[in-house]
Amino acid sequence: MEMTVQWIRTSWTKQSRGGEAAARRNAAPVGFTVPASAPPFAHVVRMHEQDSFEPHGGQEDLRKVDVQLRETDGRLRVLPRVQPLFAIPPRPRRPPAVRLEPGQWVRWQLNYRFSSAAGIRGWSYWMDTFNIAYGPVDADVFLSEPTVYVDERGPLR
Repeated sequence: MEMTVQWIRTSWTKQSRGGEAAARRNAAPVGFTVPASAPPFAHVVRMHEQDSFEPHGGQEDLRKVDVQLRETDGRLRVLPRVQPLFAIPPRPRRPPAVRLEPGQWVRWQLNYRFSSAAGIRGWSYWMDTFNIAYGPVDADVFLSEPTVYVDERGPLR
């Protein structure tokens, strides 16, 4: 069965935690039209503070996307990976995997806070949005409301 994967990463620093820069960041889209490409590729979009959260798209091999995808019994099991390195915010209990039926899609969002190795440069942040559809879909599927929404974002302080 066919699947469509879109991975959006938005990254910023303390400078975009408030005011006009935060408003631009919060207005960044969480779904984009998917370009035509043959599987097993993911549509990857990156938005960074340094270029005013302008989206930059490309594609990536599915094996490099931090999400577990497993097809069993006519359903697609979806669970983003969280590496131990990304411990802030702590995630002691994660939501269970989502099981999609053909024609359904999930939007799963996670956020992270990091410090530089020596703590000199201050904090940096990112948010990952995984839009994953199971079965054939239109190119603009991720512009609509998802069948399932998982908000795994936590407080970043």
